[in-house]
Amino acid sequence: MSQSASPSETVAETVDSRRVARGLGSTILARMGAVVEIVAQPLYVLMFGLAGYGMYAVMWATVNLIENVFDLGMTSAMQRTVPKSATDAEAAEALRTALLFGVGPCVVVAALIWLYAPVLAPMLNVAVEDEHLLVPAVRTFVWTLPLWAFVEIATSALRARMVFGAEIRLRIVWEQIIRLGLASLFFLAGYGLFGLFVAHILSLIVTAALCIRLLRRYYRLDLLFRGEWWGECARHTFWAGLSILPSNIVARIFSDSPALILNQLLPGAAGARASGLFTIARKLSSVVQLVRIAFVYVMAPLTASAERTDRAQVNAIYSYAVRVIVAIAFPLAAVIAGGRYSILSLFGKQADVAQAAVVILVFGRAFEATLGISLPVLQVIAHYKHQITASLFGVVVAVLVGREVIGPLDPLTGITLAMAVGFVVMATIPLVQLLFTERLHPFDRRFPFVAAKVLAVAVLGGVVAEIATALPDEIAIPTIVVIALASIWTSLRIALPLDDRASLGKMSRHLRLVPPGTPVH
Repeated sequence: MSQSASPSETVAETVDSRRVARGLGSTILARMGAVVEIVAQPLYVLMFGLAGYGMYAVMWATVNLIENVFDLGMTSAMQRTVPKSATDAEAAEALRTALLFGVGPCVVVAALIWLYAPVLAPMLNVAVEDEHLLVPAVRTFVWTLPLWAFVEIATSALRARMVFGAEIRLRIVWEQIIRLGLASLFFLAGYGLFGLFVAHILSLIVTAALCIRLLRRYYRLDLLFRGEWWGECARHTFWAGLSILPSNIVARIFSDSPALILNQLLPGAAGARASGLFTIARKLSSVVQLVRIAFVYVMAPLTASAERTDRAQVNAIYSYAVRVIVAIAFPLAAVIAGGRYSILSLFGKQADVAQAAVVILVFGRAFEATLGISLPVLQVIAHYKHQITASLFGVVVAVLVGREVIGPLDPLTGITLAMAVGFVVMATIPLVQLLFTERLHPFDRRFPFVAAKVLAVAVLGGVVAEIATALPDEIAIPTIVVIALASIWTSLRIALPLDDRASLGKMSRHLRLVPPGTPVH
């Protein structure tokens, strides 16, 4: 089999803003599947109804929560160990450890859920017409648990090799094209909602096969069955995973537990619809979250590499990342919030009640994106014990806020607000920890000027988007998309320093982010 050279066997590359921008561009393309997913949601609601979509959303949220517990943090561990591996054998040892401890427990849990499905399935609130699907749907869908764990670990292994664009085919193919295509075919064939569950698991099987093919290019898979099974690299990977596990679990709790809580708070179809509405709001906010995820994927391995050679490089890329995130996330959040009426119309009139949830989540995700980039930096350079603090505080704050607001507010808005406050707090604490323990912070003398200009652009974009909602929906929605793109371009062009824009390479010239003749990196 053909194998690429291990990154550790090549000359070390300086980790600077240009290196971050290169990885970021590939990763954003890879994560564009999340944007396509948003487009697919109205089709799912149209085909299966809001209550049916809510049942699917609750079950997928449950799988994600369980996977984040029983993968033992292996989806993140390799970001810390593989970039520091000296040989291909060590990298294979880390991958083997992650697969054993990440996928193995998920297989056991899936088997137990399959066995006890008749007891567990009725705990979900669904529409009366969907009750007969509960047990067979659970017994089918539960096998997405080990499949999803494998896909998460495999794509994490690729990112650890600084192969940021490898998820393009995987994420877009499985998340959207195959799943939506199969679900549509099953729906037309008369399989109804059950066809959506079958389409999901089939798409994951295809994705897992593609993952193996890609892993063969960047890892020596023949070494998975050789060498030490519990060597230093394996132990380091295992303990790195356990140290990151609490923060991973809490992040997933903030993302998916509201759908489960709403499903349990409201009986029958009302619970299923509420779960669907929260999932719709979360999917819309994921456009903003995409900015943070893209940077997190890039920053973790690059920080590990930079820390090995020069701490000053870490500080430089940390500050650069925050400036670019602010310039993209806040104008985008403001436009989505301003255009929420027209955007939610895609899901029918029953989705109007999610307006407040959309506003809360998009701005919550913007703040999380800005502050939360500290977490991957902390994960790879600080002591393991520092990574648990943010998770604990985030959960406590979310619970306390929830107790105060869920009564006065409706359940959907109250739970959304509690979770948003919690994950913003959780994103802030690593920033404070890095400041006091590592003397690192991203707010250099240029940041206040960047923030002020971004704020002006965001306010203008949000106001124009809200005005655009007065147009007919078929005109308003594409207009809002154009406003979002124009706001982001304007923010990048006038808010970022010239060297930040130049670091985007040829793209900065093509988009006219830099004056003609400006040297680009």
